[in-house]
Amino acid sequence: MATLNLKDFSTLVSDQVTAIQGRAAALVDFTVGSLMLAITQSNASVAQWLQQLILNLLATTRAATCSGADLDSWMADFGFTRLSAVQASGQVAFARFTPGNAALIPLGAIVATMDGSQQYNVIADSNNPAFNATLRGYLLPAGTAALTVPVLASTAGAAGNALAGTVGVIVGSIAGVDTVSNAAAFANGQDPETDAAFRARFVQWVSSLSKATKSAIGYALASMQQGVTYTLTENQDYNGNTLYGFFYAVVDDGSGNPPASFLSAAASAIDAVRPFTSRFAVFPPQVVGANVALALTTDPSGNHNDVVQQVSAALQKYIAGLKLGQLLPYTQLVALAYGASPLVTNVSGVLLNGASADLAANQKQVIRPGTITVN
Repeated sequence: MATLNLKDFSTLVSDQVTAIQGRAAALVDFTVGSLMLAITQSNASVAQWLQQLILNLLATTRAATCSGADLDSWMADFGFTRLSAVQASGQVAFARFTPGNAALIPLGAIVATMDGSQQYNVIADSNNPAFNATLRGYLLPAGTAALTVPVLASTAGAAGNALAGTVGVIVGSIAGVDTVSNAAAFANGQDPETDAAFRARFVQWVSSLSKATKSAIGYALASMQQGVTYTLTENQDYNGNTLYGFFYAVVDDGSGNPPASFLSAAASAIDAVRPFTSRFAVFPPQVVGANVALALTTDPSGNHNDVVQQVSAALQKYIAGLKLGQLLPYTQLVALAYGASPLVTNVSGVLLNGASADLAANQKQVIRPGTITVN
């Protein structure tokens, strides 16, 4: 957008006074309370209103400057839509103090975080041996103290990414079940696609319209859902041997361990835009575990255990967000520890997979949290 010659209220009034006085044969009264000053100030107010209308119009008619619903409307002219929010999912363990009788955990049973801000519903998993389609739930046999089942956030968005150990409330009651907990964090919830990402994907979409290009394949994969990362390698097989006319994609949904259904969907997306007569394959990423150990010294005014939990959560979140082939810098661990809480006064004994060096990943690998030990 060209640079606009905008004027504030005082400048508009001053310009009018200068123009009128320059064309008047005698001195004009512009003192406070005078009729001419009131007229110029009124004109300035109207001019500012018109100026703001013009700015609003310019901002909403360009994809580079509009936002939110205006950007959605602009993109809709091309049949291009924003990726929606994604519901967080994970595993929770239902347990009881006295496992004497069988119990049923019904589909749709609701659990929540300790503070009640997020709720999750029990969903079906036919691969779980305890799932009973007839009873529409998971059967907890007599003599079994606990059972782990999948849940899905009631509301889509990143807020549903609960930390480990924070889902601990059963909403209502389940006969024969006393407690619920989540041993691992939920990490796959996504907010709606941001304006910046929406614009970037639109540019990629325009580049993909010719089809049968690397950009077209990349756009097809990126449009499957939010959080998708991928690498494309051409004229080589998965083992690195030269194979002309063949390419492979390593695709991750953000979890590091995408399900078979996701890989199948990725293959379909690629097949729709791949070059004619070419061959390809889709693979999941190889997970490289990042085992972190460090010791903290904290300010005596705070609770040391609380700070340890904050640092652990920060490390988990950062490492879980790394993309395919992205390096985990050794020094970043120290920065994350200091940034997690102002009560951290010293970080020592930092080890990453038992060494004091960066952890690298190639185009087939993604780094994910292993054992995080913070003392």
